[in-house]
Amino acid sequence: MKYLPYVPAVAAVAFGAVLLYLGELDDSPGLGGIGLILIVAAVFFAVRHARKSRRG
Repeated sequence: MKYLPYVPAVAAVAFGAVLLYLGELDDSPGLGGIGLILIVAAVFFAVRHARKSRRG
């Protein structure tokens, strides 16, 4: 159960990767950018949560 908070982050990274791939397929920079922003945000919030949970 201690890994449960990271499941949405992993799902968001996977979804962002799909958006990035589809954006490159369709030559759509907007969709690829949204996917990249989603990946970066999910990793940022997962790391932030991990650091906060370690502190106490």
